[in-house]
Amino acid sequence: MEMALIPGLILFSTIAIGILLSVPIAVSIGLGAVFATMSVLDFDQAVLTSSQQLFAGINSFTLLAIPFFVLAGVLMNNGGIAERLIDAGKVLVGRMPGSLAQTNVVANAMFGSVSGAAVAAAAAIGTVMGPRQEKEGYDRNFSAAVNVASAPSGMLIPPSNTFIVYALVSSSSIAALFMAGVGPGLLWALACFAVVYIYARKRPELKATDRVTFPVALVTLLRALPSLLMIIIVIGGILTGVFTPTESAAIAVVYTLVLGFVYRNIRIRHLPAILLDAARTTAIVMLLVGVPTAMAWVMSFALIPDMIAEVLLGISENPTIILLIMMAVLLVVGTFMDPTPAILIFTPIFLPIVTEFGISPIHFGAMMVMNLCVGTITPPVGNVLFVGARVAGLRIEPVVSKLLPFLLALIAMLFVVVFVPQISMRLPTTLGLVE
Repeated sequence: MEMALIPGLILFSTIAIGILLSVPIAVSIGLGAVFATMSVLDFDQAVLTSSQQLFAGINSFTLLAIPFFVLAGVLMNNGGIAERLIDAGKVLVGRMPGSLAQTNVVANAMFGSVSGAAVAAAAAIGTVMGPRQEKEGYDRNFSAAVNVASAPSGMLIPPSNTFIVYALVSSSSIAALFMAGVGPGLLWALACFAVVYIYARKRPELKATDRVTFPVALVTLLRALPSLLMIIIVIGGILTGVFTPTESAAIAVVYTLVLGFVYRNIRIRHLPAILLDAARTTAIVMLLVGVPTAMAWVMSFALIPDMIAEVLLGISENPTIILLIMMAVLLVVGTFMDPTPAILIFTPIFLPIVTEFGISPIHFGAMMVMNLCVGTITPPVGNVLFVGARVAGLRIEPVVSKLLPFLLALIAMLFVVVFVPQISMRLPTTLGLVE
């Protein structure tokens, strides 16, 4: 434990100071890793080792899926897909109280799942749904809260870049993790449905949408079908072994590009800007993947995970208590750290402990990703919260006040996922992806 104390203090103090000074999280983690390594190696070795570990962290064929899925998401954001999914969602939930808000939830789940990005979903769907809901008499802060709360469901419903990162760190099956995210993703959407339903029941003016005739509904769903078909192609190909997750991501790019051309929302002249946008996002994600690898190395070298495990097991050897502590830590961490670096930092620490208690890495991945998704909509640094408020043209504070019921419902669903493993494990087990 004494060996871990000094590098551990240096590492976490540097990261904490960086966050307080608004230094980008990737830079804070990278500096913390270098300084902590210097406490156990000399300067030249520390810099060289940190650089090597950073490169090793992104030098993975599996990680190639991320830039492809990012590019596919940007193509979808520019390809006229959001409007078609919103119309399809309106057909599916149009007779429910608060139908426009319920449509927002459905559209975010569908768009988030095909794009794999909660921020993209919040921006694309919120831009369209905000004015529609305001016109129908919805409170603007509530509309923004609905958009923010429902956007992360797409990070759980496959395909998901976050699960790819967890698979890399935990050496788990990507296909199994994708399937494990379906149940929690649907629960997330269901929690948002419930809050909107309760809100709308108290406000009769938020009426249901007029009944849509069957021919119109059929045409609307058929217009959205090509967009949703990408999920079937990508996930079906992975599950049947026709192609790897990385190959499926490349196929998704080609499919969405063709779709954008067919819809005539993407032109050749748009491609440079689209590629530049995707390159910027990819660079940020890959840096966030690389620097925690260097940090994980120094933590392992200094036996920091062993020290943390010893502390946790010293508090209790009850698996339930340990899981509650871990979930509480991740809920706090998720409020100021993006899911990708949080997964890369805490998976090597927590996973050996939970597997010792007989908890499946697949189940733990589902609960961890869902936990960190809550952080994306929670102040002070929730990126989906900031994007959703910005799209709506609102300040953060009034949106947060309307967001609180959603947060409470989502945290309740999180603990259902934690303590009912069948929600995340039933589908991958039935499909033979896990034993």
